[in-house]
Amino acid sequence: MGSLNFQELISAFIVLFAVIDIIGAVPIILDLKQKGRSVNAIQATLVASALLLGFFFAGDMMLKLFQVDIASFAVAGAFVIFLMSLEMILDIEIFKNTGPIKEATLVPLVFPLLAGAGAFTTLLSLRAEYATINIVLALLLNMVWVYIVLKMTDRIERLLGKGGIYIIRKFFGIILLAISARLFTANLTSLIDQFQHMK
Repeated sequence: MGSLNFQELISAFIVLFAVIDIIGAVPIILDLKQKGRSVNAIQATLVASALLLGFFFAGDMMLKLFQVDIASFAVAGAFVIFLMSLEMILDIEIFKNTGPIKEATLVPLVFPLLAGAGAFTTLLSLRAEYATINIVLALLLNMVWVYIVLKMTDRIERLLGKGGIYIIRKFFGIILLAISARLFTANLTSLIDQFQHMK
C-alpha cells in the first residue's frame, strides 16, 4: 500500500482531476439534460467509483494475464492521455461515443466521460510512480468533487460561463499534455533499462 504522502496525494489528485475533467464535461451534461436524457448524480458517482477502483485493483492482474508490465502500460497510457489533451486543446473529437444505450447516467456520463479509457490508463500509469493509498484517496476525493459538480451543473455554468469552462478545459489540456510527456519519458527509460538487462 505504501505510506500516506501529502505531496503524492495532491499530485495524483491533480492528474485525475485533469483526466476526469468534470468541469469540462458540464456543457455535455447540460446538453444531455436539454435533450431530455436523465442524469442521476449519486448513481453516476457510485458506478464510476466502483468501476475505477475495481480496475485499479484488478487491472494489474489483467495485465499479468496478458504478460504486460506496468511500465509498458504506462507508456501506452501516455499516448491515450496525449490524445485526450489534443481533444481539449484543439477542440477535436478523437474518442467518439457510439454506444447503443440511451439513458445518459451510464452512457455517456459514467462511460466514457468519468470512467473511460483515459481514467483507466491514468490510474494504472500512476501505480508506476505513487503509493496505492495516495492514488485511492485522490480518486475518492475526485469522486466527491464529481458528485458536487453533477448536483450543481446549472449553477456552475452560470458562475463560470461558457468562456470560463472553455478556458479551464484548455488549461487542463496543456497540463495533461505535460503529464503524458512525463509519463512517457519516465516509463520509457525504465523499459529501455529492462531491455538492456535482458541482453
